[in-house]
Amino acid sequence: MVGRLDQVFREEWGRVLATLIGFLGDFDLAEEAAQEAFAIAADRWSRDGIPGNPRAWLMTTARNHATDLIRRERVRTAKFRLLAADDRAEVPMNTTLFPDERLELIFTCCHPALAVEAQVALTLRTLGGLTTDEIARAFLVPEPTMAQRLVRAKRKIKAAGIPFRVPPAHLLPERLDAVLAVVYLIYNEGYGGRDELAAEAIWLGRALAELLPDDPEVRGLLALMLLLDSRREARFSDGELVLLGDQDPSLWDTEQIAHGRAELDRALAQGGRGPYVLQAAIASLHAEAPCDWAQIAALYGRLGHLTGSPVVELNRAIAVAEAEGPEAGLRIVDQLGLDDFRYLHSTRAELLRRLGRIDEARDAYRRARQLTDDGPERRFLERRLTELAT
Repeated sequence: MVGRLDQVFREEWGRVLATLIGFLGDFDLAEEAAQEAFAIAADRWSRDGIPGNPRAWLMTTARNHATDLIRRERVRTAKFRLLAADDRAEVPMNTTLFPDERLELIFTCCHPALAVEAQVALTLRTLGGLTTDEIARAFLVPEPTMAQRLVRAKRKIKAAGIPFRVPPAHLLPERLDAVLAVVYLIYNEGYGGRDELAAEAIWLGRALAELLPDDPEVRGLLALMLLLDSRREARFSDGELVLLGDQDPSLWDTEQIAHGRAELDRALAQGGRGPYVLQAAIASLHAEAPCDWAQIAALYGRLGHLTGSPVVELNRAIAVAEAEGPEAGLRIVDQLGLDDFRYLHSTRAELLRRLGRIDEARDAYRRARQLTDDGPERRFLERRLTELAT
């Protein structure tokens, strides 16, 4: 029952909160009402079972709690009259309304009046349902810092009267970069094991592709997520991480690969050559067996030229190591200043292991393990250390 409750809560949080914000026009009030509804559900459903329409139950309970809060604060607003008009009536639960409201929420969170970091964090909190601690770890900042960032973002939305709506066409471009970054961060969080977040990100990608059908980067992001997600079933075996080179290609979702490549083809036909299109092209090559590592390295080179990111350069080093040998890859890795990035140390450890430099490899694996909280990744590093000890 606990697992099923967690699944329902994770699936419904973003939808319920987006709808409440649409009704109330207040992030804090909506979040408080949603949290109360989910807390009541955890207590009652564990005794009485999950209702047939959990979303309707949660929305009704959250709306009633919001109404009580408004009454206690003696606020007489149009929103209150709407909510209080019929206390017994259910909130309309036509599920076709939810996609629009979630898009409204993501564009509200990504308003240019907010700093980009706040845009991403607020959307991850409200739409993705991540805790403040999870977002803080994603941004590599202390939890109190992230909590203050979220508080300031919500206050600014309220004080500036930022509208809860999808912006008109002429304002879309200035919002799009942040929106795409948000969607991809949500996907990455899901790719680490929270399947419902990955599905949420892919849904958002599809919705954005419908809203902006002629934007190649939107298509590129959707293609990238679909192609990465096609290998989900092969990434773990009995709960343990499986590296790409050791994966069973028969477990890859060929239908999803075809869909991702179709989206990539549309993006390329639209002239797309941006970061998401390039990453999708790389993911498409990864979905082939064997991989064309030289071409992957070349695409990472182009991506690095666009972004200037040392993480992209790290990925190029991995591709170079596959194409030219571990020593060539290690030369690139040793020039990168990413000492607090666990994947630099795990990559360096793998290359050192292949070169037979066991003591150095062991030290690098230990450093990667020190920086890793993720369970499957940590167990993988421990297995490698055990192998080197024998």
